[in-house]
Amino acid sequence: MKDLVSEVDLIDSDDDYLRRISEEMGLGLSVDELRIIEDYFKERGRNPTDIELQSLAQAWSEHCCYKSSKTLLKRYILIDAFENVPFSSLQIKDLQPPQNILMGEDAGILEFNDEYAYAVAFESHNHPSNIEPYGGAATGIGGIVRDVVCMGATPVALVDPLFFDPLKGIKSKFLLNGVVSGISDYGNRIGVPTVSGMVYFDEDYVSNCLVNVGCVGIVKKSEIIRSRAKEGDLFILVGGRTGRDGIHGVTFASAELSEKSEEDRGAVQLGDPITKEPLIHACLEANERGLLDGMKDLGGGGLSCVIGEMALAGGCGAEIELENVPLKEEGLKPWEILVSESQERMMLSVDPKNLREVFCIFEGWDLLATVIGRATKRGFLKSNIIMKRSMRSI
Repeated sequence: MKDLVSEVDLIDSDDDYLRRISEEMGLGLSVDELRIIEDYFKERGRNPTDIELQSLAQAWSEHCCYKSSKTLLKRYILIDAFENVPFSSLQIKDLQPPQNILMGEDAGILEFNDEYAYAVAFESHNHPSNIEPYGGAATGIGGIVRDVVCMGATPVALVDPLFFDPLKGIKSKFLLNGVVSGISDYGNRIGVPTVSGMVYFDEDYVSNCLVNVGCVGIVKKSEIIRSRAKEGDLFILVGGRTGRDGIHGVTFASAELSEKSEEDRGAVQLGDPITKEPLIHACLEANERGLLDGMKDLGGGGLSCVIGEMALAGGCGAEIELENVPLKEEGLKPWEILVSESQERMMLSVDPKNLREVFCIFEGWDLLATVIGRATKRGFLKSNIIMKRSMRSI
């Protein structure tokens, strides 16, 4: 058991050692951020484990929490809407959205008519596409489609504005061909058309092409679902298995590209549209039948983020059994299972009374569905690692 989880000697370490920890563990955290974590564990009289530190690093990445862009949006965008409001007192809750915006989580929900609403999501997949253009662009489509599905909406259209350098070299043409192929292949195989887009060429994109992906879905207002859990719910992991692909994807996506970025190719997830297509139908069927309390896609940060975010949104805690997670390969460490960003996975929060019916739906679509945990009253995320009838809580 001791070699499953390692203690990280964080307390009373000097700055150079903290920088080395961040680099060697692929955390993408600054010394100041590690000092905050150090203070937290000092109060608890112990060092963090690798699984705890890796989970925090995923949640604190720019990709997952927008820690720098939120500040810029407040300062340069939102302030324009409140010229007479002191900046120091401006808060997101002060915003009064247009009346047709119903809510926003993984995707925004906009009113269409009395019965239906649109789900709209948009994001970029730049770094993965620069390193692995076909897979990076394809998983960008996969992620944005999941954002729409986890609101209970059926994806109906994709949009893809792309920005490249003027194609003066072999690599530039390689990037363009790979990105376009990844988008078209993935979208066609899940049956969602690309109805709009653009390609723009400029010297400013020599070192970093921009790959933007958007998805629009349609949903009955009565079937809109939230990304949350309630106390007593079971967490059911559905869809693909968990592997090493995509580990540290969010920290890679949040860092600057450099000459060494090619070494991070393993951080790019592997898309599987053949699994995604039935997964969309199964998730929407379970939701339409009123069997789900919550649904969220496993994107950036993997299990550590999806479980924590669903529990937090529902005002509860969570306990998960990492041993129950279906794996692509043997030998994954506990922290790798927790933060892997393997594609085509969704998390459902389900009342135990609905468990059998949910399992029947996913069995009918020939998809994996596994109970991996439960929402608890205590507001903490607890990961259990079970080996040879012994258990360690982290």
